[in-house]
Amino acid sequence: MTTTHQEHVSHEHRHGPGCGHTEVPHGDHVDYAHDGHLHREHGDHWDECERAGHTAHTGHEHRHGEGCGHQGVRHGDHVDYLHDGHRHAAHEGHWDDH
Repeated sequence: MTTTHQEHVSHEHRHGPGCGHTEVPHGDHVDYAHDGHLHREHGDHWDECERAGHTAHTGHEHRHGEGCGHQGVRHGDHVDYLHDGHRHAAHEGHWDDH
């Protein structure tokens, strides 16, 4: 699965350990949750880190929600939950794997 390349223009904040934003491990890099967006460093700028397409997380019996034991990260109009190196989001009766 690939990500779209959408540069986050006018982003002067420098993300990194201790910057105050939630770190989200994502494959070979770290995304940073910032104002409902996920930012990824890309060269000399920051990208909005969004996957292209729809990937259902099959066989996922766990129900995420407040107090489930997984960290919630606000993402646009919903909350993703960090689980085993993935972001899970509720979607039409199943969980998507972001």
